[in-house]
Amino acid sequence: MNRELLIELGLEELPASWLPPSIRQLAELTAQQLEANRLGIDAPPEAFGTPRRLAVRVSGIAERQRDLEELITGPPVSAATGGDGQPTAAALGFARKNGVAVADLERVQTPKGEYLAFRKRQRAKPAVEALPDVLTGILRGLSFARQMHWDAWLDDGKGELTFGRPIRWLLFLYGGRVVPYVIRRSAAAESPLVQEVRSGAVTHGHRFLATSGRSGRAIKVKTFDDYRARLAENFVVLDRDERRERIVRDLELQAGRLGVRVHRAAVTASGLLDEVPDLVEYPTVVAGHFAPEFLELPEEVLTTTMIHHQHWFPVSDDAGTLRSGFLAVTNVQPERPEVISRNAERVLAARLRDARFFWEADRKVPLESRIPRLDTILFHKKLGSYRLKAERVERLARWLAEHALASPGAADASALAGRLAKADLATDMVREFTELQGTMGGIYGRAEGLPEPVWKAIYFQYLPAAVEAEAPPSREQLGAGATTWAAVSVADKVDTLVGSIAAGERPTGSRDPFGLRRQAHGVFRILVDLPELTGLAVRPTIGPLLDAAAGGYEGVTLDGDARAALLVFLGERLAYVLEQRGYDPRNVHAVMQAQPVDAMSPLVARRMLEVLPEFTGTPEFTQLATAFKRVKNIARELPDSEFERLEREEPQLADLLREPAEVALAGELERRRPVIESLLAEGTNYRRALAEAAGFGPAVDRFFTDVFVMVDDQALRRARLRLMKRLARLILSLADISEIVLQTES
Repeated sequence: MNRELLIELGLEELPASWLPPSIRQLAELTAQQLEANRLGIDAPPEAFGTPRRLAVRVSGIAERQRDLEELITGPPVSAATGGDGQPTAAALGFARKNGVAVADLERVQTPKGEYLAFRKRQRAKPAVEALPDVLTGILRGLSFARQMHWDAWLDDGKGELTFGRPIRWLLFLYGGRVVPYVIRRSAAAESPLVQEVRSGAVTHGHRFLATSGRSGRAIKVKTFDDYRARLAENFVVLDRDERRERIVRDLELQAGRLGVRVHRAAVTASGLLDEVPDLVEYPTVVAGHFAPEFLELPEEVLTTTMIHHQHWFPVSDDAGTLRSGFLAVTNVQPERPEVISRNAERVLAARLRDARFFWEADRKVPLESRIPRLDTILFHKKLGSYRLKAERVERLARWLAEHALASPGAADASALAGRLAKADLATDMVREFTELQGTMGGIYGRAEGLPEPVWKAIYFQYLPAAVEAEAPPSREQLGAGATTWAAVSVADKVDTLVGSIAAGERPTGSRDPFGLRRQAHGVFRILVDLPELTGLAVRPTIGPLLDAAAGGYEGVTLDGDARAALLVFLGERLAYVLEQRGYDPRNVHAVMQAQPVDAMSPLVARRMLEVLPEFTGTPEFTQLATAFKRVKNIARELPDSEFERLEREEPQLADLLREPAEVALAGELERRRPVIESLLAEGTNYRRALAEAAGFGPAVDRFFTDVFVMVDDQALRRARLRLMKRLARLILSLADISEIVLQTES
C-alpha cells in the first residue's frame, strides 16, 4: 500500500526573491530523488513555501523500492584474456572494481562485439530506509543565490552542508510516522542553543501570532491535511497562491473603503503584487495616509518610495491621479490596525522628507554643471568613468541620428541628451533612490526647460526592459522625443556591449554581472520595432553600429576575437527576441543563417518572419527548399573571391550554357533577380519577394534532373558553378530556406 510523504524544512526567513524558485526546485528535486532511489509515486510532488518554511508532499509512495538489475559492461573479451588463456589486467581490474571474481563475470554480445559484463543485482529496501537518501539528495541539490555556512554537516561522506538559511526544524513523515534523520552541527558550534536538527512530527506556527499558548510553539501533525489545517489555525497560510489571492482581495476591500484604487505603478511594472506574498505568512492589509504637501514631489519619487523601499501600494483616484494614501501588507493580525498605520505613516513621512530635501537641493544645480562630477564615478576599471561614457554616448547618439536613423534634424538633440544622460548619477536623489536613475535626469531636465526630445530621451534611456512589442515605452509616451530616444538608448546600450566585451566581460551561463543580455535585448527591441516606435522607415544593420561604438574607445580595442564573440552573442540574443515574439524557431533559424550577423537588419528579419509561414507549406516553396541544400553545397565549390573574378572576366552565362534546363534556370534567374533585389531594397513587400523566389522551384528541380555540374569541361563547369553561386546568393538574401524543410523532415 502506498503511503504519504511529508517533508518540511523550517528556516530562518528566506529573501522574497528566493522563495518561488526554491519551491519549484523542491518539487523537481523530490521527483528526481524518488526516481533515483527507485521509489514509485502516485502523483507528482506538490511543493509549498513561506518565508520560514519549504514543504513538499507526495500523496503516495510505494512501501518498497523497485529491485535493481543492472548490466555493467567491461573490457572486450579479446582484451580480457591473454595468449595463455589467463585473465589480463583489464579483466582482473574490472572484477575487482565490482567486488567479484573473474569467474563470476559473464560474456555478452554487443553491436561492438563480445564483452565481459557483470550483472549487478540489488534487492529492494523498505521505503523508510531509502527516504533518508532522498532527503539528503534534496538538501544537497537545493541551490540559492547565496549559500550560507552554518556549521552543519551530513553523514553522506560529503561533509559540510551549506544552505540558503539555517535550518531550525525538520518535519519528516512517511505514512504518519517519523523517518529518522539528523543534520549534525560541528563540535565547535554546539551549545545549548545550537544543537543537531533531528527529524520529528512537529511544525511551528506563526512567529508572533497564536490562538492560544506561546506563538511559534511546536505543533504535532500526522498527515498533510492535518499539517495544513494546524498551520492555518496558527496563522500560517501555506499556499503561495492563496496568500496572493488574499492580498488582492484585502487590497480591493481597503481601497474601496477609502474611495480609491491601487495605483497602476504597483499593479503593472513593479512586480510588487508578486513579491509581497513571499514576505508574509499571514497577510493582512492596513491603510495609511501621508501629508498632502508631499504630492508636490514628482509622482515617480512617491511611488518609488512606497513600492521599492517600503513594499507598500500607492493609491490613486479613478482618473489615475496619485492620492495621499497607501495600503500596506503586514504579517500580523492587528487588534488595533490604527496603531500599525500610524507607525507606517511615521516611517513614510521620514522618507518623503528626505526626498523633498533632495528634490529641492538637486534643482539648484543644472544637469550640465554636474557632468564634471561624473569623473568621480567609475563605469568600469578598464573603460573609465561615467564622464568618458557620456562623451562616447554623445558622439554615438549623434552618429546614429545622422546615419543609422537618417534623421539629421534630430542629431543635435540626440547629442545633447547623450551628454546629459548620466548626469543624474551625481544627484542626491539618485544616490538615495538608485531605481530612479535616468528617470530623475529626465524630470530635472524637464524642470530646467530642456526641449521635450531631450528630456524624454534621458527619462526613457534605460528602456525597453522587456522584448515584447507592447513593453514600454510606447509611441504615445515618447511623443516628439521618439527618434532622439532611439538614438540615445541604442547608443548607451551598444557602447556598454562593445566596451564590456572588449574588456573581457563576457556572459557565461547564469553569470551576467553587467546585464549584457538585457542590453542586447533592449537594442533589438528598438531595432525590430523601429517603425512603430519612431515612425522611421530605415533598416539599420548591426555591423555599422558596432564599428561606430568601437571607434569611440581609447585604451581598449574590439579585436577580431572579441568582435567575433560579440557577434555570436548578439546573434543568439536576436534569435531569442524573435522567438519570444512567437515566430517558429525553424523559421528564425532559417533567417538567422541566411547572412552574417553584422550584415543583418533586425527589422528585416522580423518582416521576413511575418510572411515566411505563408510560403513554407506551398508545393513550389517546398520543392525549392528541398533542392536548395544541393544549390548551397555546389556553390561552396566556388570560393567567393574566385566567383567575383569570374563574374568580371568570363563571358556571359548565356554564351556558355548549353543544356535546355540550365538555360531555362539562367533565364529564370535573370528575370526574377532584379525584381527580388528591387523589393529588398525598398523593404516594403517581402511577401512578393518570397513569392518570386518560390517560383524558382520547378526550374531548379529540372536542372538537377537533367544537368551534371562537375563536368570535365572546365569552362562549362565554371559557368554552371557561377549559376549556382548566383542563385544561392539571391535566395540567401531572403532566408536559408533549406533549414526549414530539413528540420521539418527530421
